[in-house]
Amino acid sequence: MTSVCPHCGWPDEQPFAVLSQHRTGTGLTVWSRCACGSTQIRETGVAGTRIISRGRPTQAPQNPPCAA
Repeated sequence: MTSVCPHCGWPDEQPFAVLSQHRTGTGLTVWSRCACGSTQIRETGVAGTRIISRGRPTQAPQNPPCAA
């Protein structure tokens, strides 16, 4: 896989953080987080690795509520 995150350019080959992984009938499903905070679901099997789904980066609230 030679793709990069469309949000920040981080290489997809190097997940920033692995959140969860489990075996399925098609191989291994891995949930990971990119450096920008977006999440990915990738599937690794006999045919190689492919990204099934990709989320958007996390964003801090513009006006966080003040502590009371």
